[in-house]
Amino acid sequence: MAETWLKCTACRNPISFNTVHWVCSVSTCNRPKFPLVFCTVSCWDSHVADARHREAWAVEARAPNKAQWEADHAHDPAPAPKPVVAAAPVVRRVVGDVPSAPVAVAPATGVNLQEVVDNEMLIVVSKLKKYIKDRSGMNCGDAVAELLSEHVRAICDESIRAAARNERKTVLERDVPRPPRR
Repeated sequence: MAETWLKCTACRNPISFNTVHWVCSVSTCNRPKFPLVFCTVSCWDSHVADARHREAWAVEARAPNKAQWEADHAHDPAPAPKPVVAAAPVVRRVVGDVPSAPVAVAPATGVNLQEVVDNEMLIVVSKLKKYIKDRSGMNCGDAVAELLSEHVRAICDESIRAAARNERKTVLERDVPRPPRR
């Protein structure tokens, strides 16, 4: 079997040197630091469902041969070994008298989510009340904004953990959990 050039972004199957693979036509998916390569068109198609591109297509490409790859990367310093990170410790915050959902240390960033969290309001109360009034004709209690802020913090924490699992320091749209369908 030929040596592996890269792994498929979707299914993690190996892509050998000098073989056909597919890339996304969208420029943000073709960055040199984090190339998205796919072994089949169906793997590329699964990427499109997550990325929610407006208009995209799979572009056929050929992996470089091993000699070409080594020549292109001869000047690059050897990558530093990735640190082994232990499982994130789980911490519970207490808001008032009520313990919140577990909060963990983001593994790849080393950021302790507990230390970063403040209890500032994340919801624009006037817009929340207007939305509820316009949508249903109902009024909105003041405590609703505080609870929604807690929900937004939990979603943000989950998004941070997802970005850290993917070894990124930027939270992207794909890291944010989708709301349940009604």
